[in-house]
Amino acid sequence: MGFLLILLLAVIVLLVIGAVVVGVVLKLLWWALIGLVIGALARLALPGRQPIGALATSASGIAGSLLGGIIAHAADLGGLLQFLIAIGVAAVIVAVVARGEQRAPRAGDGRVA
Repeated sequence: MGFLLILLLAVIVLLVIGAVVVGVVLKLLWWALIGLVIGALARLALPGRQPIGALATSASGIAGSLLGGIIAHAADLGGLLQFLIAIGVAAVIVAVVARGEQRAPRAGDGRVA
């Protein structure tokens, strides 16, 4: 009887740990998806072409979302303004990253670092 109780407790613990891990992974995927959307909107808000990839766009969007949320929360603003602030912050981050990409020398382009 003691073995069955230990086995049952082990299964319950594994299920709880599994649910937490799956929840964290899904939350990270959700943040990446929202970051990609906000980063893409930020790139659309900027004039011209930004020479950055999808990963940098997503990271800029995630950073913009977090910073925009902190700013909007501190200013006690609503959801729409939080979204707009997140896009604005992400646009600034995209512009900074794109400017850094333009200045970085590429292999074989003839420039010296």
